[in-house]
Amino acid sequence: MKFSYKTSEILTKDGISFVVPFFLITTCFALWGFANDMTGPIVKAFSKIFRMSVTEGSFVQVAYYLGYFAMAFPAAMFIQRFSYKAGVMLGLSLFATGALMFLPAKMVGYYFPFLVAYFIMTCGLSFLETSCNPYIYCMGTEETATQRLNLAQAFNPFGALLGMWVARDYVQARMSPMTTEQRHDLADMQFNLLKDHDLSILIQPYLFLGMGCLLLLALIRLSKMPMDGDTQSRKGIADSLRELLSIKNYRDGVIAQFFYVGAQVTCWTFIIQYGTRMFMAEGMDEKAAEMLAQKYNILAMAFFTVSRFICTFFLKYIQPGRLLSILAIVAIALVGGVILFPDRNGVYCLVGVSACMSLMFPTIYGIALRGVGENVKFAGAGLIMAILGGSFFPPIQALIIDSDIALLGIPATNLSFIIPLLCFVVVALYGHKSYVRQYIWKI
Repeated sequence: MKFSYKTSEILTKDGISFVVPFFLITTCFALWGFANDMTGPIVKAFSKIFRMSVTEGSFVQVAYYLGYFAMAFPAAMFIQRFSYKAGVMLGLSLFATGALMFLPAKMVGYYFPFLVAYFIMTCGLSFLETSCNPYIYCMGTEETATQRLNLAQAFNPFGALLGMWVARDYVQARMSPMTTEQRHDLADMQFNLLKDHDLSILIQPYLFLGMGCLLLLALIRLSKMPMDGDTQSRKGIADSLRELLSIKNYRDGVIAQFFYVGAQVTCWTFIIQYGTRMFMAEGMDEKAAEMLAQKYNILAMAFFTVSRFICTFFLKYIQPGRLLSILAIVAIALVGGVILFPDRNGVYCLVGVSACMSLMFPTIYGIALRGVGENVKFAGAGLIMAILGGSFFPPIQALIIDSDIALLGIPATNLSFIIPLLCFVVVALYGHKSYVRQYIWKI
């Protein structure tokens, strides 16, 4: 089976053009990409600033992705009652509130208020993704929905690249060069002065992000947004969930999304620890090793960005499930290299994994929504709740890193990447089952 479409057709439905709404909503994709991929490197920064272990620092990711889980269904009920536009606006409001809360958190000077700020910020992101993804899905025909989702998601990495650059050149580069060990040796007064200095640098991008969200909120509020897909369903949430859970393709899609997000977050969060350990073993000091590791992290996102456009093109000719399974198998092989290689080849493999991941989130999302009918809002909420995988897996991987165990001469940091490897196995199985279900069994 061959897919083909004209660009103009994927943003038109029943004679209605969705070009302007598509542009505004894809700006939201870029904003949360910036937040997501600035936050990964910040895990390492928090560990240093507050003199914590890798495991304690990973609670940034727990708080971050817990917000997605907590607000997905409330967001779905909200947009079911009101509209996608209202959901986007409330999401941007919460996003801005959480980002601006970094200022009082810095003034308090403790770790926990930052976790609260992250949680509120991602409650907003949960509203945004629960609203934006199905809205994009509805901005055209169902036949072009997967391509349209991939096109919209293609703008997410641009924000992500900017976030990574800010984390490296604006936050990490300007923080004190003192190593983790040196910070532990400081007296309390010296430590508090250093902490205050580094936190002042760390919060600035979040304050600008909050102001950017308020600006976009004003633009969307003043814009006329088509109401396609905003009709209210007469079904209650219980009936919708019962119908959704009876659809095997959807159930499997939620599980696959949970494992995919776990793989993505662990690969992008711990590339800093992986690269730092590797480069320090080559003789670099900790600060230089961290900076070089972040350069590879940015390179990984560049690969992700380019690959997203390439894979969106290939979706015209290759069935989504088949392409998803192929990329997941390649990712499994590359993560195997991350685990086994004792030198920079492992870093290169980890960079290559990002090219494989580029297609996965929107493709799993698009495949899972097939056949859900008017339950699309609650179905989308379930897929956003699956982002909880980004909260579940990083602490497990961090515990392996902190354990400092070695198996058959493989360091703990390398060994910890067994977690994303297992996640990609689940994604590969879902892609294959989707292909078989739709193109062989024809169901």
